[in-house]
Amino acid sequence: MPDALMDAAGLALPAPAPPAAIPFVLPQPDWLQTTLTLTGPADTVAAFRTAAAGAGVVPWATDYDRLEEDWFHLLIAPPPQRRGLSLHGARILARRLREAAWAQHEEAVSRVGASRACPFDLHALVPVPPEILRLGDDHKQALVWLWENWGTTWPLRRVEALPTPGEATFRVRFWSADWTPWPALARIRVRWPDLRLKARPAYWSPESHGSALDQRAAQLR
Repeated sequence: MPDALMDAAGLALPAPAPPAAIPFVLPQPDWLQTTLTLTGPADTVAAFRTAAAGAGVVPWATDYDRLEEDWFHLLIAPPPQRRGLSLHGARILARRLREAAWAQHEEAVSRVGASRACPFDLHALVPVPPEILRLGDDHKQALVWLWENWGTTWPLRRVEALPTPGEATFRVRFWSADWTPWPALARIRVRWPDLRLKARPAYWSPESHGSALDQRAAQLR
């Protein structure tokens, strides 16, 4: 990050390390909750609020033929006496799964550019380029782009706007996969130099049994 990060007491903390060249991708990611607060001139905060709102969906190109084939092979993988499906039945089910995935994805993609239901949409603020979208969400080059530009390889989840004391403050809470999206926040900081950003990740551990182990406030300004 360009500047040192500061904790709540104003003491300097090490800046988050830049993303590695190889993206950190887990089949089942650890979800990290972060609260982000932006303050600044009321008109700038209002402009940011407008720019940040989006559908919360990334319009990836999807290879439905490959999906159908993958599902078919998963369905027929168990021995015949255990799978409960004939080859023909597996082919029919794989096709139905494909059709359901197509309908769900197309419905979600149709909201991009129209819906503003997500108050902090990374794709609205740091858009994935069309040439990357065409690769699909599991392509290595796409994952590298997300890791380098967002700092997370999944869209944010459970994004909610929080109450604020006035028009000069914007607060949002979200969950991100494996890491707070520091690269995206750095790009926002450059684009909106009049805003002060404070990101507060909540780090958890199995030993804490669901309680916060460590919370730090990071100021980008």
